[in-house]
Amino acid sequence: MAEHTIKAFDEDIDRLRGLIAEMGGRAEAAIESAMTALQRQDLVLAAQVVADDKRIDAIEAEVEKLVIQVIALRAPMANDLRDVIAALKIVGVVERIGDYAKNIAKRVPQITANQRTLEPVSLLPSMAQVASEMVHDALNAFAARDADLAVAVVERDTVVDDFYNSVFRTLVTYMVENPKTISECAHLLFIAKNIERIGDHATNVAEMVYYAATGQTLPDRDRGGAAAEE
Repeated sequence: MAEHTIKAFDEDIDRLRGLIAEMGGRAEAAIESAMTALQRQDLVLAAQVVADDKRIDAIEAEVEKLVIQVIALRAPMANDLRDVIAALKIVGVVERIGDYAKNIAKRVPQITANQRTLEPVSLLPSMAQVASEMVHDALNAFAARDADLAVAVVERDTVVDDFYNSVFRTLVTYMVENPKTISECAHLLFIAKNIERIGDHATNVAEMVYYAATGQTLPDRDRGGAAAEE
């Protein structure tokens, strides 16, 4: 990206990108840690995920303050304005992604209390990995203003939706065949839905990046998984 006449504006933009990168990295780590806590039934790690979410919230507030400052002092226009507005929207979405990871971690104690492991638990980490990679790539697309990478993230959302549909069908079958598993299955369904939402939010970030980079919006897409059910 070409440098601006006012060096301070470039410094503000670099700081915005740095904060968003840190926020995204923490959200990705939260997803990974929450799933590790689920697999290992690690209550201490799950509690740490919940506690660490406060830092993600703090970064969101810092970015919002900086965006207001940039708009007030620099009066950005055209591409610059789209970048700044995209940054403001993206941090709100990433904060929600962190919340979904926190929600997953909060359910670990309830699942651990049942002292049994259902087969669908083995599907969830793979589903979460795809969603986390989407978050990573969407934020990389923002940092590089890469419209093509943003499109690739949007297209990958169907993989997460397919995972969700498979987990949903499997868990419903478990509940019908063995009513004693209803409580645990319900928690796992909520976890699967949270992961599916992470994929949707990564897609939303990618769509914002595409608009910021090109000035155009992507066509409406079909939404599967939990979004389709609603």
